[in-house]
Amino acid sequence: MKKLIWIFVFGVFGLCLLPGVSAAQGKQANSRLKSALTREYVYPVRIVWQQGQVTGAGQLLKPGIGQASLNNSSVVVLKNAGKDTASILLDFGREMNGALEIITGMWPAPNGPRKVRIRFGESVSEAMAALGAHGSTNDHAIRDFNLMMPWLGKVQSGESGFRFVRIDLLDVNAEAQLKEVRVISTYRDIPYLGSFKSSNERLNKIWEVGAYTVHLNMQDYLWDGIKRDRLVWVGDLHPEVSTVNTVFGYNEVVPRSLDLARNTTPLPGWMSGISTYSMWWIIIQYDWYLHHGDLRYLKEQQSYLQGLLKQIMSKVVDGNEQMDGNRFLDWPSSKDSAAIHAGLQAMTIWSLERGADLSAILGDMEMAKRCRETVAKMRKIIPPHQNSKQAAALLSLVGMMDADKAYTDVLSVGGAKGFSTFYGYYMLEAMARAGKYKEAMDIISEYWGGMLDLGATTFWEDFNMDWMKNAARIDALVPAGKTDVHAAYGDYCYVGHRHSFCHGWASGPTVWLSEHVLGLKAVEPGGKVFRLKPNLGDLSFAEGTFPTTLGVIRVKHTKDKTGKVVSTVQAPKGIRILR
Repeated sequence: MKKLIWIFVFGVFGLCLLPGVSAAQGKQANSRLKSALTREYVYPVRIVWQQGQVTGAGQLLKPGIGQASLNNSSVVVLKNAGKDTASILLDFGREMNGALEIITGMWPAPNGPRKVRIRFGESVSEAMAALGAHGSTNDHAIRDFNLMMPWLGKVQSGESGFRFVRIDLLDVNAEAQLKEVRVISTYRDIPYLGSFKSSNERLNKIWEVGAYTVHLNMQDYLWDGIKRDRLVWVGDLHPEVSTVNTVFGYNEVVPRSLDLARNTTPLPGWMSGISTYSMWWIIIQYDWYLHHGDLRYLKEQQSYLQGLLKQIMSKVVDGNEQMDGNRFLDWPSSKDSAAIHAGLQAMTIWSLERGADLSAILGDMEMAKRCRETVAKMRKIIPPHQNSKQAAALLSLVGMMDADKAYTDVLSVGGAKGFSTFYGYYMLEAMARAGKYKEAMDIISEYWGGMLDLGATTFWEDFNMDWMKNAARIDALVPAGKTDVHAAYGDYCYVGHRHSFCHGWASGPTVWLSEHVLGLKAVEPGGKVFRLKPNLGDLSFAEGTFPTTLGVIRVKHTKDKTGKVVSTVQAPKGIRILR
């Protein structure tokens, strides 16, 4: 029998075994592993500010070739004399995940390297702030650092999430020349298979920004933020995975991230130390199977799923959840223990119901029965929602609170006030349960649109409508008398500039608009049966696409003269549409 030599290779697709490969060949193969990410060069679109002796700054706005040149033409000169510091602040037009590359010129002797200070910012305010001021930090990604630039060469920085870059020449009585300054944007080069277009351009833009926010976070793993945190937080993944399903269809970054959470959380631990985050893992597994029908992958989760379901049920006493670990829903509700209890009661029911469904699909009918029996006991106990929109939304979504009452008594009070970027998605879902589609679109326009009004190109970790009062835009220097939104606000671990302005959990409106306005929703496990139920509200038309395992569904809805919605739909062969 032929001798087999096995090696372990860790790569994009996890652990593999390669037969008949020697150790030397294995080492060579391992060194050739390719990234799933693409690098693209992006040049600045605007000079926001400059000080000191800076000559020819407009040259930096012209795309170059990325190569130093002996003719030394068209360079930007930064020159320090005495105590003056030459500085420039560049706007790259949109938030990106990437590094900075500087191509230099042939400055006069001494022609050794020059030292510059680089500051990245998701806002102009952050790029202008000193490290430590207003929460400015180098946590997770270095965004404020000194860099040595070579004479007649190029240099690259580390990676972070940013839109703005400030460069200061630090050497005293010295000159530096910049030929080009560009961002090496790192992202997955994948098509936007899903789309949304309507008669309301503001909603169209919000859909696009939500999709782009998640796209930026689809790096080696599905992160929650490209500046902070560059981590896999499983609760954050639920809106993000929903957006991936809606916009991109199947992508390996999702199972990679779910498996990372599983593999780094041996039971009886909770994912990210938070009980609800382990519950979200179950719900995401159900949604992923619902859309893609990958039974092989689901079977790989069975052992862990079974142990996790037992662990969750062990924390239910006489129908009441008694979860340990960090008891967390979202940031704005963190101080309301009563609302958290109501939310955890609902989340436990939701996750056990999804766990029962998955167990049945996997043929584990005993586990499915145990989950449903626990849910039946829990439904007899309905904790007060404490007028928390988070708690009321979850109670409504699991059928423990009348949808109309949840809307009238809680969700509608104050309009967008009390919404949050994460749980706002579930508040919108609860509004849809009550048939309040127009009202939900108004909230989307006011709340998520408020971030756009302040200059956002991605959606934030947190946002409060009160922040709009006297607020300066984030893409300009803060005028005297105006409030610096990035520096002034934030709470918990995201105070001031530490606040992430690109957080995937804020992408809920993208999913909601496709599901409830276009009206497309997967309704049977396997991703081949969809419901079509459009709700246009005040819109005169809405059209778009939705990715499936067999291709893209295309729909268009138009109101006729009587206000009746006329729909056309094109679905791939093998996809069934229920009306």
